[in-house]
Amino acid sequence: MSLVGPRPALPGEVERYDDDAKRRLHVRPGITGLWQVSGRSDLSWEDTVRLDTYYVDNWSFTQDLQILIRTVKAVLASSGAY
Repeated sequence: MSLVGPRPALPGEVERYDDDAKRRLHVRPGITGLWQVSGRSDLSWEDTVRLDTYYVDNWSFTQDLQILIRTVKAVLASSGAY
């Protein structure tokens, strides 16, 4: 597991993934990720997959740093968490 990446999925969830969602598995899972700092529980499944696949397709060290900074802000503000 890494600091930044799509959240790990349960085996039962992976069995139901379509091709787009399976692309989330191309990188190591992370403790935080783009969808977590972009709305977390307020997002639909489709938005979550879209953000995770964007992350997979456009990975960069700079983006990871930005996500880590946004994670701190999201945790302190409790935004999108239920």
